Amino acid sequence: MDGYAGRWWVVHTKSRCEKALAADLNERGTPYFLPLTRARRRYGRRVVVTDLPLFPGYLFLCGEEEDRYAVLVTGRAAAVIRVVDQDRLRVELRHVYRLTASRAAAELYPGLRRGRRCRVARGSLAGLEGVVLWRRGACRICIGVEALGQSAELEIDPSLLEAMD
Repeated sequence: MDGYAGRWWVVHTKSRCEKALAADLNERGTPYFLPLTRARRRYGRRVVVTDLPLFPGYLFLCGEEEDRYAVLVTGRAAAVIRVVDQDRLRVELRHVYRLTASRAAAELYPGLRRGRRCRVARGSLAGLEGVVLWRRGACRICIGVEALGQSAELEIDPSLLEAMD
């Protein structure tokens, strides 16, 4: 992160365009950082290991104004966000780099913190709404009936949840 000259930009990519944009930047010789995490996906009996973006929809670009413009004209970026505090972003990117380089199992659970309302996004319970709980190192969702003052808890894979506003 420190060896690159230029300012860092946050690129908001179009859906599932992170790796394609990274390949475009690589071809141009433009410095970028796309943090990836290894994920196992099961398709029937077959297990596939793949690298997925740690922050879906985002890539970090290091360059000047002409590099920002070049990203926009690829058709793979929705927006390029100017970062005011460059020093802080560099430190944060160093931390993310260390995490991804360690190959430790890392997953992103945006906005899933204790007490936050969430919705099950996929699976047989899709559409179910509740409150996030963390007990004994496991993510749980609390489904309640306020009128009764009762609730039930369910342990759930946090990757199936999405935070609600």
